[in-house]
Parts: sequence; C-alpha cells; structure tokens
Amino acid sequence: MGTFKEIFNQYDWDAVSHSIYNKTSQDVKVALGKERIDLNDFQALISPAALPFLEQMAIRSHMITQKRFGKTIQMYAPMYLSNECQNICTYCGFSLDNKIRRKTLSGAEILREVMAIKSLGYDHILLVTGEANRTVGMDYFQQALEIIKPHFSHISMEVQPLDEEDYALLNEWGVNTILVYQETYHQAEYKKHHPKGKKSNFNYRLDTPDRIGKAGMYKIGLGALFGLEDWRADSFFTALHLDYLERTYWQTKYSISFPRLRPFSGGLEPKVEMTDKDLVQLICAYRILNEEVELSLSTRESEKFRNNAIKIGITSISAGSKTNPGGYTVEPQSLEQFEISDERSPEEMAKVIQDAGYEAVWKNWDKVLV
Repeated sequence: MGTFKEIFNQYDWDAVSHSIYNKTSQDVKVALGKERIDLNDFQALISPAALPFLEQMAIRSHMITQKRFGKTIQMYAPMYLSNECQNICTYCGFSLDNKIRRKTLSGAEILREVMAIKSLGYDHILLVTGEANRTVGMDYFQQALEIIKPHFSHISMEVQPLDEEDYALLNEWGVNTILVYQETYHQAEYKKHHPKGKKSNFNYRLDTPDRIGKAGMYKIGLGALFGLEDWRADSFFTALHLDYLERTYWQTKYSISFPRLRPFSGGLEPKVEMTDKDLVQLICAYRILNEEVELSLSTRESEKFRNNAIKIGITSISAGSKTNPGGYTVEPQSLEQFEISDERSPEEMAKVIQDAGYEAVWKNWDKVLV
C-alpha cells in the first residue's frame, strides 16, 4: 500500500495557488449549483471570488451540518501532559530554544488534573505534549493512560508523530483519536519553521496519518496552522489529504481543526493574515465539500467568533482550556504553549450553546446519538 506522499508529489504549490486565485464568480456559481462538489469546486469556494457568496455558503453549510449532526456541539478539554520538547518550531511556546521552565506531569499530578477536568463536566479529553521521546515517549504514555482511561469515554491525543506499531499500542491502550497537523504543506516554508528536531522531517510528518490509519485508529484529525503560508493553498492540500484518507481508510472517522497563529513569548507574526471572514468562508467550504467530517474550533478564537461559528458548521468546541501542564490545578500560565482568546468557563460556553438553540454534548458523539 502506498501513502499520500505519492499523490502529494503530483501537485505543485504555485500551480495550485494560481488555480485558486484565478477562479471566477461563475466557477463559484457552478460549485454552489451542485449537490456534491469536488476538489476543483472546493478551490472555487475558498477563492477570493467566493466572498460575495458568503451568506449563501453559510446557509448551505448550516443546513448540511444540522442534517448530519443535529443541533449538537461536542465539548472537549485539552490536557497538557508536558511542555518538554526537542524541536525548534518558530511559532511554538514549547520550542527548544525558548527559555521556559519545563514540566512533565507525574502520575499524582495527572490524577489531580483529571479530577479538575472531570469537575468541569468533561467526558472527552485531548492529551497534548511536546516532542521529547526520551522523557515523554511510549512508556510515559502507557503509564498516563492507565490513570486517565477510567475517567473518560473518549480520549484524543496530539503528540509527536509515531511509528505504526506505536499507534497500534495507543489504540490498544484506549486512545480513540489522534490529531496530527501538517502545519503547512509548503515544503520550503515548513523547513524554515522547523529547523531542528525530528519534526523537521517533512515527509515523515506527511505520512503520519497513513501510519495512524494502518494502525486502525478510530478517528484522525487533520489541519494546517494558518499564518505560516497562504491559507487557501494549505486548505486545499488538507482537503486533498482528507479525500485520500477517506478513500483509503474508509472505516476511520475524520476531523478538521482551524488553528490560527496566536501570540506567545517572543512569538512569530503571521506571514499571511487570515481574517475572521476568511475563516468563516473556509469552514463553510469544508462543510459543503464533506458532510461527514467533524469541524473543531478551539479557544484560540474570540468569544464573538465562536458564538457565531456554532451555527455555520462547527461540531466540536473546547472551553476553559489551559495550554500548560498542570494548568487546571496549580501551575502558572507562564508555561503555556500559546495565549487563548476565549477565556469563558465550560459552563458559560454551554449556556451560549443552549441560548443558540443547540445542545452541548459532554460525552462522545456515538454514545449519545446512536
């Protein structure tokens, strides 16, 4: 079996970008006139030519989302196990060259974080670490999951890319979802932002979702970090990646996230700005392309934006997030990976969801909606 790299190598970044920016209003009208669109239509819907059609796209995205997911929003909480990292990444607070105090949670500290998160109402958790294989590797993950698994019905992980056999073990140990963001599909820009560490290997990261799929993981999460390169081209390559994965690992479920660069100490300014209107356009375009994919939004975004995103296609959202190890109990925020924008509590966010006519779902989709 091959990998996505074989398909990726058939595309040229500049040619894709040129194609997107040369789409016309007629291309957009053709796309919106179809019951099901393809990747060429998706290019039209993320192009500048689609901006005048944003309201039409939002209405269609809203209808598709309600048809597939109902009026429900999945609630989840990130839990940072460690900020130790051997990579240098220009945009990340955990980068090796940042002079911050490093922290990896002990078993007792993990349990305290678990209890704090459970007290907020959560039953769906996302575990996050930096990339430090010697201290935060498979042995550590096994010990952590033995503590965490009894308390949550759904466990996601966003950790360093691993080999296929490691993902099979995580699956066996109770992990349901793996998130792995390519950051950018532009190879030259990728290398510029990842000059040192295992993460600097573009192709190994590109093939990571294939290894997760082969290991039989229940769900795979994809995404790009908007601000490193042109968001339209990166979003097309993410959609291309999703299309390949769905056809290849058809029993696996998928999600897309939309992280935009957020400040951290000594942080990177975005190379290309993605406005709120741009992000609305992209969310709607993904939903019109794919009725099944889950679309997730974190506390990186503002209160106002998240309030409105509930109705246009988002199906999963975090609240009350802490982006540092031990953040829910005792550790200072100076350890955080990035600054959050929406600081409302889970209870406050659930009230917003309810007031919008939706239900906040605290357990995993499948157990609630079957």
